[in-house]
Formats: sequence, C-alpha cells, structure tokens
Amino acid sequence: VQLQASGGGLVQAGGSLRLSCAASGGTFSRYVMGWFRQAPGNEREFVASINWTGSETSIADSVKGRFTISRDNAKNTVYLQMDSLKPEDTAVYYCAADKNHPGVNLAVLLYDYWGQGTLVTVSS
Repeated sequence: VQLQASGGGLVQAGGSLRLSCAASGGTFSRYVMGWFRQAPGNEREFVASINWTGSETSIADSVKGRFTISRDNAKNTVYLQMDSLKPEDTAVYYCAADKNHPGVNLAVLLYDYWGQGTLVTVSS
C-alpha cells in the first residue's frame, strides 16, 4: 500500500488548509485511516482517525472543533480539513493506514502504512 499526502503549505493564523491522502495498492475501504503530525523536536502525535465507512471519527482535543477528517472510498482518499489554524499547528502531517482494526485508532504503533508527510506552516 502506498499513501501520498498533499495539500500542505504556508498559511496565516486563522486560515484554512485541506490535506489529502491518496492510497493505492490495497483495499482502501478496509483500512482505518489516521492523520498524525510531528513538530521539530517533538514526538509524532495523533490528530484524527476515521473508521472504514466514515461513520466514526476521533479528533485530538488540541484540534477538536477546528479540524475534520473525512474519506471518500470511491476515490481511495482521506482528507483533513483544517480551519482556524494556529501557529502551534505547524508540523509535518502524516497520513497512515491500519489494516488490522475496524474502529478508529489513536496509536501510532498500530498503523501499518505511512505516507511521506506534508509540511504545514502557520505564521502568526
């Protein structure tokens, strides 16, 4: 399975970005998908997860109310809509796929496949 993340960039505080992650080479509709981020000097942290059908999501408290995760199984793509961005959201954002668990998954170590990351920079 290959994951290709895109949509990062430079945005001012209060702005919005939408990240996309396109999957190929596997059965996308059977993967729990997640977004994680890693800022310089920090560990990779959970941002959002979505189950197979999109009926269940989990959002980190730090971004709840500002970020939304969604998926389009027909397009093999998962999205992260990021609104009201803050400078502390600056990080490399990674998408990931979990092929072993049907429900949302917050644990970095339980994901099987990772994209290459896309940089989001929020200026103040």
